[in-house]
Amino acid sequence: MSNADRFHKQAIASELEEPVEEARNLAEQLGLEPYPVNYWIVDHDEMNELIAYGGFQSRYPHWRWGMQYDRQQKQDRYTGGKAFEIVNNDNPAHAFLQESNTLADQKAVITHVEAHSDFFAKNEWFAMFTAGRADDSVDAAAMLERHARAIDEYMSDPEIDRANVEKWIDNALCLEDNVDQHRVFSRRLDLAVDPEEVIDEDLAEKLDELGLSEEIKGEVFDEEWLEKLEAEDASVSFPEEPEKDLIGFLREYGKQYDEEAGKATEMEEWQRDVLDMMRAEAYYFAAQKMTKVMNEGWASYWESKMMSDETFAGEDEFINYADHMAKVLGSGGLNPYSLGFALWEYVENTTNRREVLERLLRVEGISWRNLTDVVDFDDVLAELEPPGAIASITSDSLDALEDVEDRYVDPEALEAARSGEIDADRYPWKVLTYEGLARRHYSLVKRQHRGFLARIDQNELERIGRYLFDDARYSSIEEALADVEYTAGWDRMFDVRESHNDVTFLDEFLTREFITENDYFTYEYSQATGGFHVSSVDPADVKKKLLLQFTNFGKPTIAVYDGNYNNAGELLLGHQYNGVMLDLGQARETLKRVFELWGRPVNLLTIVKELDDHDVEVARRRNREPEPEERGKLLRYDGDEVTIKDVPWGDVDHLAASDVDYDTKPEEWLA
Repeated sequence: MSNADRFHKQAIASELEEPVEEARNLAEQLGLEPYPVNYWIVDHDEMNELIAYGGFQSRYPHWRWGMQYDRQQKQDRYTGGKAFEIVNNDNPAHAFLQESNTLADQKAVITHVEAHSDFFAKNEWFAMFTAGRADDSVDAAAMLERHARAIDEYMSDPEIDRANVEKWIDNALCLEDNVDQHRVFSRRLDLAVDPEEVIDEDLAEKLDELGLSEEIKGEVFDEEWLEKLEAEDASVSFPEEPEKDLIGFLREYGKQYDEEAGKATEMEEWQRDVLDMMRAEAYYFAAQKMTKVMNEGWASYWESKMMSDETFAGEDEFINYADHMAKVLGSGGLNPYSLGFALWEYVENTTNRREVLERLLRVEGISWRNLTDVVDFDDVLAELEPPGAIASITSDSLDALEDVEDRYVDPEALEAARSGEIDADRYPWKVLTYEGLARRHYSLVKRQHRGFLARIDQNELERIGRYLFDDARYSSIEEALADVEYTAGWDRMFDVRESHNDVTFLDEFLTREFITENDYFTYEYSQATGGFHVSSVDPADVKKKLLLQFTNFGKPTIAVYDGNYNNAGELLLGHQYNGVMLDLGQARETLKRVFELWGRPVNLLTIVKELDDHDVEVARRRNREPEPEERGKLLRYDGDEVTIKDVPWGDVDHLAASDVDYDTKPEEWLA
């Protein structure tokens, strides 16, 4: 880096010192608890390198990083896409800001990063990676640096062919999403199973249970009898339950295929070490893949709250910021920023609405049956408006805060503002408490949400009324609204942020109301017309399709069902089918990779949908969709060729999804 570049970056960093400090202060005032964040200024090429490396400055040598760097460069050059920042999940976190950003952009990404860092620190799914450590530290940069050095040493070792290391990494990367992301990460041990040893141990245990003397055992159960029994009847099947951590299973029990010897041989130490490193990295990145919608929506929500609602963007920066936010939220396709942002607002609004309705339903003479007839929602919203002294705070209006409830105002900060220690014109939020900020930004009175309170469905209103604890009664609407907890929406958001991932988040909050109001629909390819068409506007269909896109990172769920298939040491994998077929072409190639890590034939059971050509033709003439038939298939790779054969439905019935699987609602995921 030239001296000019260094001085330029230092100048930008100096300009951002105050925004970084005040963004952290505001984030904490709003209730966020982020990891410490180190901010770095990088140029365009450095940003592309960081994106290629997944947000870190050092990764193991491999061609994938060059491919990703080239893709990112082309995206910048030909599509106009721009990376404003990148932040990694670490403690402390590291955020990289592009030097070409405007000051408005820099402020936006700093507030965005603070919210991301809060999500990293508080979401329990990120804790799955660190739960086994005494201090719950992340230290991901150090881990990835160690991996980079170790793999570089293997590639530089004259006794190890560099091409073999790259190929071994390729094999592992094909399976990087095949970990059990619902299990706390722990390093696996070398527990390779020798089926013959297991048989001996099992038989010995059974003989011990009989309580026979050694003399009787020797006379009746002699070696010849035991050998015959083992040869005829005994077979070892493991694991006891389907194992989703495929990389871990292969690391423990797999072998390498020796082409010269034509058989499986034990892995080299470096091979198991590489698998161990690839597995650790897969577990580290799993939480980010599991929470993409939540995390980006969370960061966008709080960025908007700080930049727009709290005017962290100055008057001369606001237009630039509005353009920045429009680009982020307005990009096409399934946009995790806009979907997540809308869902977090929905969580806030529904919680606040329920809080208000529970108060109103305790007013004498009001019930769920007559509430919408006797309550004027415009009057209610007027009561919920924040006091003028809170809504607009300047250095000239500080005295008006004397009449505001104590819980909303920080008395020490107010005195500091009066004495000039706090600039109330630039940072009015500093004189308010968390409760005061919630009052100032109460969602139901925002212009875009003013119709939300009155939009309550009668069935939902009945549910609230019927199960309401009658622990308080009010004589008037005004008295009831005086007890409203204005922090309810934010408090609920913080609770949800801790326990959910994208699947459970969508499952709980992607309601009929949300889907209808946002005009979501499903589309699919039509066999009848040869094109895509809207297939359903039914909220249940929309929800199911979205959930399937996020289950297991949107990838097929493959588990190990037998490590000694047919008692021949072969591997049997099962595709846990949820209505979405495997890409059989990709499945073929992946089996070849798995073979390299198992050293023996590999089998895969799956379910496919097949259409009869005659049925397709009839459907086209009648302008309707043909009904496919689901059939069981077994793919097998023996080192030479992949074969596919039909199997009876009974062989795959256990792989077919139940309704719970389709809706992806395992209760143990929900906190």
